[in-house]
Amino acid sequence: MSIDAELLEILACPKCKGEIRLTEEEDGLICDACKLKYPIKDDIPVMLIDEAEKLD
Repeated sequence: MSIDAELLEILACPKCKGEIRLTEEEDGLICDACKLKYPIKDDIPVMLIDEAEKLD
């Protein structure tokens, strides 16, 4: 099960309040501005800055 499109539209990066996008694998949400990937665990996005993975 993937993230609902309506939910994806209203979610924003908690750090910069910018737009986020779903990864191709649908295992996380990416903020291109902050270069962070927020994980999706059990179909629930974990939108905590401390839980985000830094991208190169």
